[in-house]
Amino acid sequence: MTTSAELLDKIRTVPDFPKKGIMFRDITTLLKDGPAFHKAVDLLYDRYRSAKIDIVVGVESRGFILGSVLAYRLGVGFVPLRKPGKLPAPAAQERYSLEYGTDALEIHNDAIVAGQRVLLHDDLLATGGTMLAGCRLVERLGGSIVGLCFLVELTSLKGRERLAPRDVFSLTAFEGD
Repeated sequence: MTTSAELLDKIRTVPDFPKKGIMFRDITTLLKDGPAFHKAVDLLYDRYRSAKIDIVVGVESRGFILGSVLAYRLGVGFVPLRKPGKLPAPAAQERYSLEYGTDALEIHNDAIVAGQRVLLHDDLLATGGTMLAGCRLVERLGGSIVGLCFLVELTSLKGRERLAPRDVFSLTAFEGD
């Protein structure tokens, strides 16, 4: 296995989840495939190994999986962006809109040191609202965003444009939603 296209074939599509009309892109089928999981991590590592990343920030919950492994490979720390009420210490919060409601993310107030070079990771880029909230939190704490990386991008939802001018990288992309 050597290409992103081969990784795309490992992602299962579940129609009408979590609600009718949504085509859910299930990464668990890729994660359970050892060579595919390894390749995904290697491709992300290759992309960022020379970027002088200080810390990787992963979005709850699937962003924790590859985000923490990528941080390990890069030899840097990992910071979780959590849903409200999950962090034990004082935290900053950012609310955002979803396709089917609103939500919020939180980060510990001391998670990012001003000037740190930050890579944010999530499993999927759809409309970009979740990652935009993550960017705002990191920037509020003084972090310098080096890049935003994803395992899957749903190109028709134009999340990449919403995140501009930040550098956005996706390992795989689905043309439809």
